Amino acid sequence: MAQRYNIRMAGLGGQGVVTASHIFSTAVLGFGGESTIVPFYGSEKRMAPVESYVRVSNEPIYEIGEITFPHIIMIFHPQVITHGKSYTMPFYFGLKQDGICLINSDGPMKLPPEETRELEEKNVRLYYIPAYTMALEVAGTDLATNMAMVGAIGAITGLADLPSMSEAVKERFLGKGFVVSGGTAALDSVVEKKFKKKQDLIDKNIDVVKAAYAYADEHGWRPKKAVQQPTEALA
Repeated sequence: MAQRYNIRMAGLGGQGVVTASHIFSTAVLGFGGESTIVPFYGSEKRMAPVESYVRVSNEPIYEIGEITFPHIIMIFHPQVITHGKSYTMPFYFGLKQDGICLINSDGPMKLPPEETRELEEKNVRLYYIPAYTMALEVAGTDLATNMAMVGAIGAITGLADLPSMSEAVKERFLGKGFVVSGGTAALDSVVEKKFKKKQDLIDKNIDVVKAAYAYADEHGWRPKKAVQQPTEALA
């Protein structure tokens, strides 16, 4: 049965949103699926809005470009919601009926009544994951927050497993097959300086991916069946 998710990742410059999209896309490919990504960097500076559009499926994908109507929205920083730091506002704009919103937050956020009502009418599932806290506790740095988001979305979609995500992390930081922007390359340099050895960097990031995957599993976010019902795929 066909599985298809159009995903909009939204965060702030310096969080590794685009890196996360590359790693997740690579993991899906490694797991035998298909994926395309389109990053939107904007001004490429810290705290500036960043989005990345990711399509993943177990069947061929023929579309590329901005995702207007996602099945899943990933919010890498609460400011995307509270301060409007996103190119797509409100943060759930275009989200499909019965969609999913994965938010980096230690607990449920208090949203304005009208937003709460609209999300309820769409039957949106709000998933809160303490990605920032998890990164600090497991890797010792908030720069691994994006790895927690990768682990969670892998579990939620079922289109990547721990071995494929671990291999994707290794490929990313060993410099195999990735074309990065100047801003992303600079962020990589900052991340690497946090660790004494590159292997330690890889191991800690994989540990965060595993912790987030386990968190999603414990909270019942993984597909209940091995084969999920078809999902409407409109870009």
